[in-house]
Amino acid sequence: METKKEIVDFVNKGSVVRKIWGNSDTILFIFAGASAEFALNKAVDWLYYTGKLPSDPLGRLFSTVSYARKIVFSSTEEANKAIDTMRQIHAAVEHNRGATIPDWAYRDVLFMLIHYSIASYELLERKLKEDEKEEVYNVFYRVGKRMGLSELPKTYTEWLPVRESHLIENLKASKYTFDLFKQYKKHLGIFRYKVLIEAQKLVVPKRVKKLLYLNNSSLLSIAIPVYKLSRNIKMNQFLKNLLLPPDYKIEIRELDIHPV
Repeated sequence: METKKEIVDFVNKGSVVRKIWGNSDTILFIFAGASAEFALNKAVDWLYYTGKLPSDPLGRLFSTVSYARKIVFSSTEEANKAIDTMRQIHAAVEHNRGATIPDWAYRDVLFMLIHYSIASYELLERKLKEDEKEEVYNVFYRVGKRMGLSELPKTYTEWLPVRESHLIENLKASKYTFDLFKQYKKHLGIFRYKVLIEAQKLVVPKRVKKLLYLNNSSLLSIAIPVYKLSRNIKMNQFLKNLLLPPDYKIEIRELDIHPV
């Protein structure tokens, strides 16, 4: 008689990581922060190589965020398959270009997901405890290890200074930075673009603010308490519809899973 295979979740049910990635409000701020840091990364030319980023910057970023979210809510077996597929896709791009994506560039994307997961949740919900931050880090650490990345710190505490050094060494304003923000504006429209910038101010690190000439004052600082209240009176979907391009309303609704 065949024994039924036990399904093991990649992220434990009840984990704070599931709470973070099961809420479209939080994911929108992860998206906003990552869109700023992506534009400054010294390896952003790799994202321009296929032409997908400048032609559809929102879709490309949503794709990255959605992939991470899929991994969070999958079984360990399915998550590992997704990670392996992601690595194969990048390997194909490397083959076509005849060059290798630097290991630090992969780490930077992983580091973005860690930072903005924590920053976005703390902005919209509450401060995370140290063990919860460790939990967030451990999930993406395991993603990185599966991808074969080297030089990954083993703990959140050890990661913090490495993250700071990456921000200093691997970010710079370039022609790609300015072109990408121009594409954001084109695809979002002026009003939504301004909202994106204000959202970025609330979650990006000081180094990113400095390179993008962002000040510390965000108009959304006033709006966030109102937005939190709107969730209690079921108005948050209306507000999201107001702020998001019509093409992505369905995708955002699908991100709203209530984790167990």
